[in-house]
Amino acid sequence: MKVLRTFDIVDNLLENYKKDDALAVKRFGKWEKFSTDDYARNANLFSYGLLAMGYKKQDKIITVSNNRPEWNFMDIGMSQVGMVHVPVYPTIGTDEYEHILVHSDARIVIVSSQEYYEKIKPIADKSPNIEKVYTIDQVKGASNWEEIIELGKKNEGKFKEEVIKIKKAIQPDELMSIIYTSGTTGRSKGVMLCHRNFISNVEACQNILPINETHRFLSFLPLCHVFERMVTYFWQYMGASVYYAENFETIGENMREVNPHGFAAVPRVVEKLFDKILLKGKELTGIKKSLFFWAVDLGLSYELNGANGWWYELQLKLANKLIFSKWREALGGNVFIIVSGSAPLQPRLARIFTSAGLPIQEGYGLTETSPVIAVNHAKYPLLQFGTVGPIVNNIEVKIAEDGEILMRGPSLMMGYYKDPERTAEVIDKDGWFHTGDIGEIHEHNILQITDRKKEIFKLSTGKYVAPQIVENKFKESQLIEQLMVVGAGEKYAAAIISPAFEYLHGWCFKNGIKFRDNADLIKKPKVLARYQKEIDKLNETLGRHNQIKKFELTADEWTPLTGELSPTLKLRRKEIKEKYRAEFDRLYGYA
Repeated sequence: MKVLRTFDIVDNLLENYKKDDALAVKRFGKWEKFSTDDYARNANLFSYGLLAMGYKKQDKIITVSNNRPEWNFMDIGMSQVGMVHVPVYPTIGTDEYEHILVHSDARIVIVSSQEYYEKIKPIADKSPNIEKVYTIDQVKGASNWEEIIELGKKNEGKFKEEVIKIKKAIQPDELMSIIYTSGTTGRSKGVMLCHRNFISNVEACQNILPINETHRFLSFLPLCHVFERMVTYFWQYMGASVYYAENFETIGENMREVNPHGFAAVPRVVEKLFDKILLKGKELTGIKKSLFFWAVDLGLSYELNGANGWWYELQLKLANKLIFSKWREALGGNVFIIVSGSAPLQPRLARIFTSAGLPIQEGYGLTETSPVIAVNHAKYPLLQFGTVGPIVNNIEVKIAEDGEILMRGPSLMMGYYKDPERTAEVIDKDGWFHTGDIGEIHEHNILQITDRKKEIFKLSTGKYVAPQIVENKFKESQLIEQLMVVGAGEKYAAAIISPAFEYLHGWCFKNGIKFRDNADLIKKPKVLARYQKEIDKLNETLGRHNQIKKFELTADEWTPLTGELSPTLKLRRKEIKEKYRAEFDRLYGYA
């Protein structure tokens, strides 16, 4: 059958890929599987229940949930009767919730747990358009989503034919979701996406990511984020099974239980995975430790297409047998595809994981583009480190005179909800979407991102600094968890650094450095000297004006909850600069 709308994916599963584990989730220590029939049945019952409650086409419904099959049931259940799904991050602040609940015009909110219920119910009570808050887990005193399912069961006879009729009438260009972009400044915007946006993006990737109905994929990035959502539609479009991890802490354990064939990740997940592998290596002794780091050094110098030569390839075979095979076993033994997106991936990580038989296909896109604009293929020359791969074949991309990447095509959003002015700011009269990213197009139509247009700044010397390039280089260090480069209008570039405290604590223990807390730790002369040594080493790889001349350490870890990072783990530069105003002033002698 032809898949034109997101809910057609489930009908396609029923017709071509029926299985016992279309979706699965681990709860209370056990994996719970949902067949293709279970998936369709729950989605239909949810649709019947919503119609029985009086909801109609284009009504908005907010969900705030972790990854679980119920999310899919609700998503398909809404879309097949023309209602608009507004999935929202669980980690945003109260002000943002207040904005989204009212701005979206949502009529109900469905949250997954008691924690989210307690956070959102008081806000919903003050939102004039919100009629009710439901939970997915059983929460004392709260209405439960099962009430909608039960209402659906009672009204199946009444609404079954109506749902079929509504489904047939829904057009691919109809609004099916509003995703509020986390943004790094200001209040989030509601990106309006239609069925065609997602499905055209899924179709563009079907010959790039080599998967089929026999494969299983582990999902742990938030489904409310456009990247994981589109990837989940894609897995299902290709007939594969989707398994939801319990949480971020159990990913390794869940990998070994599910033995997935792949997963989607943001670069920070890949970075942390590599850091854990290195820590394991450092615990080894003698010849085992020497072999481990010999393999790591070998992997970090890996080039595609056999460019390293026969002697290197011979060594790599040995490294794979002795060392890298254990890395693959730790991820379940079957992984052959890792899709990375949402932020720039360090090329060294792409090199070493690919050399280890765990190829990473890095891509690029935005919420506004549903999201994929370009993605690396499985093999050279359409896989190249340090790039985001070839532009997908059903969109147009060009580079503006100032270097900005412009895009247009069927995956471009309908616009920002209730905000024509901001829509007109990013989509010009010729239909080109201005991404805000700077890039270059190379041979084979391969796109390379060089920086964010708004984040490039000029020093008082007249030299330009591209902070993302510098930040990505410095985050290669095990000592640095996060770092923000500053210096607009100043004589030199400097950095505010959030240390990798887990690693730093271990280093202090080995070197006999005692401290009361992190605030005390970051003032220790030996710690500061160690960071200076690390910065001096990394500065050698950068041009003079991009080098970090001074730095300040923070006593805090940066997270979305504490405000320094967006939900997609991007730096909130304005918030960081405001929070660490005193540190910034010291960097430039203002205090």
